[in-house]
Amino acid sequence: MKIWQKNVTVNKDIETFTVGKDRELDLQMAAFDVLGSLAHVEMLESIGLLTADELIAVQKELKSIYSEIESGNFVIEDNVEDVHSQVEWMLTQRIGDPGKKIHSGRSRNDQVLVDLKLYFRDSIEKMVGNTAMLFAQLISLSNTHKDKLLPGYTHLQIAMPSSFGLWFGAYAESFVDDMELMLAAYKVCNKNPLGSAAGYGSSFPLNRTMTTELLGFEKLNYNVVYAQMGRGKTERILGQAMSSIAATLAKMAMDVCLFINQNFGFISFPDELTTGSSIMPHKKNPDVFELIRSRCNKIQALPNEIAMMITNLPSGYHRDLQLLKENLFPAITSLNDCLEMSTFMLQNISIKDHILDDKKYAYLFSVEVVNELVLSGTPFREAYKIVGETIDNRTFTPGTKVNHTHEGSIGNLCNPEIEAMMEEVLEQFNFKKPRVAIEKLLA
Repeated sequence: MKIWQKNVTVNKDIETFTVGKDRELDLQMAAFDVLGSLAHVEMLESIGLLTADELIAVQKELKSIYSEIESGNFVIEDNVEDVHSQVEWMLTQRIGDPGKKIHSGRSRNDQVLVDLKLYFRDSIEKMVGNTAMLFAQLISLSNTHKDKLLPGYTHLQIAMPSSFGLWFGAYAESFVDDMELMLAAYKVCNKNPLGSAAGYGSSFPLNRTMTTELLGFEKLNYNVVYAQMGRGKTERILGQAMSSIAATLAKMAMDVCLFINQNFGFISFPDELTTGSSIMPHKKNPDVFELIRSRCNKIQALPNEIAMMITNLPSGYHRDLQLLKENLFPAITSLNDCLEMSTFMLQNISIKDHILDDKKYAYLFSVEVVNELVLSGTPFREAYKIVGETIDNRTFTPGTKVNHTHEGSIGNLCNPEIEAMMEEVLEQFNFKKPRVAIEKLLA
């Protein structure tokens, strides 16, 4: 059943090809399709396109369908094209003519747009929540292990002293910047496209401000042509924010894979959180972090994949846009999985003590010795030369005391300031406003 079909039966192979994975992916948007319809029909009644009694009947049945979706009892039938068709068909079967009226003033184009915006808004809240949990875990570990030193590297060569306080805290602060990008994506997603219809508006006197308020959107996509043009662009911007989080996770996962290696031996995890080898009985493999690394590298390709799919499309709707869901929806699930698993693994991490007692790390302190000479009055270049000569002739004696006290250094992590930055970003999302609006819509 197709809501656009007239008197021609579509070739079966054409139908299979054009529908693609829509039925499967649309299930993730089903609840949001109902929410969009609830707002739309309330607006239709306000402009006289539904009677008060019809509105009550439609609202009651839409809420019933929403409950079926939430309980897992909703399916998109094989002879139905997509979630929009399924909801409208169910409504019409159950309440008759009022169900046939709900598409007045809208198109599947703006219907899927509002579904996607609502889905993205909800997905962002989950991703932000999972990132905030991982951030809190990193800050906690940074504070707990702030006095435990480890080697810092440049070019993967032993460079200068670092600490677990710095290492954990670095990734925590990286997530602050990632949330800045996600906040920008959220602002783009939190605009209402409903009422743009097929991309050129409607001759009905639609009240688009009303549906904006009912759905808890912050603003409208005002220009109806741009509302349609925003599809693809919205996905790319969200993909860019997701790729930023993924980049942080992938780098951290790579560090973990190095640090757990026996040649480093800085950290470990319980045996039950690692995997073994089919032939080597001694192996404890960091498969979780290897998969996080690969999944997140894949997510980093997402913005480019989306950009290539929408490049050079003229204004207006094109079926190409349907395929964006196949790239973006699984990536959202994957990123949430990676965030949750990273938090779980870090809750079970063990940190090795006294790493720098190993003599191979002695040269980490060369800069400390240079700085001691500078503090005693030796010009920096002379001090550098003196210490360099002792290293060359193997008479270098490290001074193992670390005297870093400036902001953001080993002795002054500034974690409270980093936490304050994160809190400032998180408050700007204001997830409460749409939650309250949706609860009111469903009441």
